[in-house]
Amino acid sequence: MSAYVALLTIHLHFPEAGSLKGKRKDLSSVKAQLHTRLGLAVAEVEHQDTWQRSTLAAACVSGSLSTLEQTCDRVSRFLDERFPYGVRVERTVASFEDVEGLA
Repeated sequence: MSAYVALLTIHLHFPEAGSLKGKRKDLSSVKAQLHTRLGLAVAEVEHQDTWQRSTLAAACVSGSLSTLEQTCDRVSRFLDERFPYGVRVERTVASFEDVEGLA
């Protein structure tokens, strides 16, 4: 069986946010779009109480490495367009065999 997982760490900057409420509104929209449009599981993992920064962890799975890489590239393009002044995406891709070997 071929199966692959991509784990993404997404560092966002919200220069226009003037409050936690403003950041959370924008962040909620981004998380929903990553989930519904691109099929990722997403959670905020750092900077929950900082009003201009956020770090998300996201994951996606595919039976094809090339399809997984294309999805990750689409995620990066989407975020670059949405956050032209403040996004960094770190990507780790592994096969299920690699992950099983760690257990």
